[in-house]
Amino acid sequence: MSKAQHELPILVTGAAGRIGSVGRSVTELLLARGFWVRAHVRVDDERATRLRALGAEVVVGDLLDLTAVHRAIEGCERLCFAMSVAPTYLEAAVNVAVVAKHHGVKAFVNLSQMTVNEMDIFNTTPSPQQKQHWLAEQILSWSGLPVVEVRPTAFMEGLLLQTAKTVSTQDKIMAPFGRGKNSAIAAADVARVIAAILSEPAEHIGQIYHLTGPVFAGHGRGCTRVLGRAWSHDLVCQRST
Repeated sequence: MSKAQHELPILVTGAAGRIGSVGRSVTELLLARGFWVRAHVRVDDERATRLRALGAEVVVGDLLDLTAVHRAIEGCERLCFAMSVAPTYLEAAVNVAVVAKHHGVKAFVNLSQMTVNEMDIFNTTPSPQQKQHWLAEQILSWSGLPVVEVRPTAFMEGLLLQTAKTVSTQDKIMAPFGRGKNSAIAAADVARVIAAILSEPAEHIGQIYHLTGPVFAGHGRGCTRVLGRAWSHDLVCQRST
């Protein structure tokens, strides 16, 4: 599909992320499908240069700046709002929501978190970041925008970074979950879901998608197989501190 065949760009925020970046992967997937993608980045650096080389229209700006948000959204009917952990997440989400409503966006895919499913008006969470995701979802619900909520569990890439040292030094996967349960998912798999939604959004509007990976033991078996080690449940040490 050429730009002429699809006349309006799809906006992807957070497109310059580094490790496990969902926004970058969504951009690459949509470009591969022939869509015109407007990739929002905060800094014009080598990551933005790589996005341009792939064929993306790169727009630079801070999501806390309403003028920059207008510049990013104007002319787009579909968008993916993805943003890294930051104290300013909620303000950025509100800016994107109000500007998207002003410009008549027809599909707003919001990358949220699985933990939001466990919250309500009486119970949120001690985590400020997770609470911001819950509040952002409330605002998007009130906005009347055509929203699709995508709620993954923790990203596997982050989990691997946490456990890489003890795997290399002790042959153990030591994850700080205590007695909690985890089914981390690869960011690339989350990106595939979002790209599919943005490609044909009509049937997804108003839906909430909970995305999980295999249980932690499944990840452990996969890691030991790839690393050439012998699997044992004793290799998985869950720490509460």
